[in-house]
Amino acid sequence: MSDPNSPNRFNEEKATYAVRGAEAPDLETGVAAIRNVVKTLPARPGVYRMQDARGDVLYVGKARALKNRVTNYTQVSRLSKRLQRMVAQTRSMTIVTTNNEAEALLLEAQLIKRYRPPYNVLLRDDKSFPFILLRADHAFPRVQLHRGARRAKGDYFGPFAGAGQVRKTLNALQKLFLLRSCTDGFFATRDRPCLLYQIRRCSAPCVGRIDEAGYAELMQDARDFLQGKSTKVQAKLGEAMQAAAERMDFEQAAVLRDRLKALTFIQGSQAINAEGVGDADIFALACKSGVMGIQAFFIRGGQNWGHRSFFPAHTNDVPEDEVLSAFLMQFYEEVPPPRNVFVDRELAEAELLAEAMAERAGHKVALSVPQRGPRRRLMEQATRNAVEALDRRMAESTTQAKLLAEIADVFELPDSPDRIEIYDNSHIQGTNAVGAMVVAGPEGFRKGQYRKFNMKRPETIAGDDYGMMREMLSRRFARAQNEDPDRTQGDWPDLVLIDGGRGQLNAAVGVLEDLGIEDVCMVGVAKGPHHGREGREVFHLMDGRELMLPVNSPTLFFIQRLRDEAHRFAIGAHRTKRAKAIGASPLDDVPGIGPARKKALLMHFGTARAVRGASLEDLQKAPGVSKAMAQQLHDYFHAG
Repeated sequence: MSDPNSPNRFNEEKATYAVRGAEAPDLETGVAAIRNVVKTLPARPGVYRMQDARGDVLYVGKARALKNRVTNYTQVSRLSKRLQRMVAQTRSMTIVTTNNEAEALLLEAQLIKRYRPPYNVLLRDDKSFPFILLRADHAFPRVQLHRGARRAKGDYFGPFAGAGQVRKTLNALQKLFLLRSCTDGFFATRDRPCLLYQIRRCSAPCVGRIDEAGYAELMQDARDFLQGKSTKVQAKLGEAMQAAAERMDFEQAAVLRDRLKALTFIQGSQAINAEGVGDADIFALACKSGVMGIQAFFIRGGQNWGHRSFFPAHTNDVPEDEVLSAFLMQFYEEVPPPRNVFVDRELAEAELLAEAMAERAGHKVALSVPQRGPRRRLMEQATRNAVEALDRRMAESTTQAKLLAEIADVFELPDSPDRIEIYDNSHIQGTNAVGAMVVAGPEGFRKGQYRKFNMKRPETIAGDDYGMMREMLSRRFARAQNEDPDRTQGDWPDLVLIDGGRGQLNAAVGVLEDLGIEDVCMVGVAKGPHHGREGREVFHLMDGRELMLPVNSPTLFFIQRLRDEAHRFAIGAHRTKRAKAIGASPLDDVPGIGPARKKALLMHFGTARAVRGASLEDLQKAPGVSKAMAQQLHDYFHAG
């Protein structure tokens, strides 16, 4: 099978035909456009994209034989209402041929993730999955939480359901194996052990309390533990404790005893008994009133690494097994598949899914329905969790819909808002100023659409809250006008809440007036005159009116929650920016000094101050620094 990451893996052939007439949906026009494409299609595996009159992707599909599959869309009487609507909007298609159907399935998942088409089942999840990383680029590697691209060298363990589960496991690793968690910069500057060593959470390799071979042994023990070999680790600790007691080294024996206790506690605190399962992901789907939810359990090395609920979008009129199949491929587009994937029902394309996941993972993947034993019990537990999570979701959605209808009534909106944007900013006396946008809708907070704004414009004065609000909103809505002038992509808000009083609202309204936007409702949310225990928010409207809601109003509580989330996000963004500024190094501004050379200089000299004060001869002795670079560094710090 070909390399899944090869740039020449797919052959894209764009088959686009100009269609005369209005852009309004028209079934005959759509069928005619598809028939024109069918004439040129090969009977080969591949992926097709259906596009509307503007070129926006409506649907991404894969086929074993493109000609046969796409021809089906011209037989209108056999299509569901949903697919008929899609065909009526179709004006062009893009065709991608692949070597086999498994490659087509992988490409389909990639394109769905990229385009988010309205007629595909979509995995709606705003968070990336966290992993534990045991680094391998240092004599004394650190253990850390990791998200995103895997650029660092080392061993990755995951996915975990959430950061809380990772921190719990990292805490266990510190207790059990005394691995360092500090940054390389902190490590390089220590001259005495930190508090973690004092409370027996670190072996203090920074000051030589353990040698490289001893630390490597601890790393291997941690690796064994994360791979599910906890019995081996337990036996090793028991033998070491017994040996320490026999040679009357009772202090060391006590340390090992505490580590054994921690291991026993961790083994006993598993909420799910996954012994003998090995590495596996477990998925169960629940459906009520057309709404679907999927529960996922993550088991690695027989250990429970948490579970998460998913609620795919665009599932109306789509069979349950198709929803689960589409979900699995999109899920494993981001997460490496384990050797076993268990599902709660037979899937029509199970073999194809397993083949595609194996190509993605680089090893064999078994996709099956558990029938008996521990695996069956885990599936039953996942099924119960899926039903309960779906019940909670539906109850929350009903409440949310009622609250949004009440908001529409309070602020005189034409309909319940589908998208609410909340704005706040944060700074300390004008320093590290940052603005924040939070987004909410019928399904709750849309964290993947949150945005932060670093203040860039010279006219924005440090500490000027009104100026910050003007810059933030002018950038946001100018971009919306450029990228979605017709407001068809769902990125325009139905309601904007501004954290502030009349002054902030006037600044925001002024931005809309300058941009010629007249139909976006804005409301200022300010704390009332008695914002203590019995205080109430005052809502400033664009026409100059002020409103207050009853103290026990659910709508008031809901708006307060929206405002508090914006406040939390703004403060978090400000703290991150401030921490980055505190940790900035003078080396960051030196031309030609990248992360690798900066790290080498700090490892050699210890601190940036020492680099700045070093002589030309000393700079030339640093590893990876040429004579020319040493001269450049010396001139930079000693100019004038």
